[in-house]
Amino acid sequence: MVPAYSSINVYYDLLSVKRQIPKDKLVYDHLKERVEQLLLQPLPRDEKEERLIEIPVCYEPEFATDINYVAAINKIPVEKVIALHVSKIYRVYMLGFLPGFSYLGEVDERIATARKPEPVTVAPGSVGIAGKQTGIYSLSSPGGWQIIGRTPVKLFDAYADNPVLLRPGDKVRFFSINRNEIKDN
Repeated sequence: MVPAYSSINVYYDLLSVKRQIPKDKLVYDHLKERVEQLLLQPLPRDEKEERLIEIPVCYEPEFATDINYVAAINKIPVEKVIALHVSKIYRVYMLGFLPGFSYLGEVDERIATARKPEPVTVAPGSVGIAGKQTGIYSLSSPGGWQIIGRTPVKLFDAYADNPVLLRPGDKVRFFSINRNEIKDN
């Protein structure tokens, strides 16, 4: 099972399941019953597994192409956008769109900003806002989020033993760095 933001995807081997159930029972009915049973069980929660990941972000204009727009649309100074963004601990709700792209929430309502009407090319490590969510682009791609900064942290490495840095349920705290610190990483 793969959980998403508001749904769950269940992968199964049809032939294997079919062999395990009575011939007069439909596979769909069997799977539905099984999933319903699983959903009634409390989720195992290993407190050692909950992680707080601190991620440096450079909010300077060359890395924060939309921070002035976010400030203007919300009628607050850029410094306040940064202060509000770093003031919270965000939960990783899910990964998706790109390998390692993290959907985190929720931002302070004073910096919530709608997506762009048209996607633009976004650099890896870009930190954006879309509605009440914040997220981090793991790879270069088209994107519609308002980019307010960039991190030097690599969120996806296909060659690593654990290719994705963040996991659903992790907590993330951002902290501000300057342009020299992002280039040194």
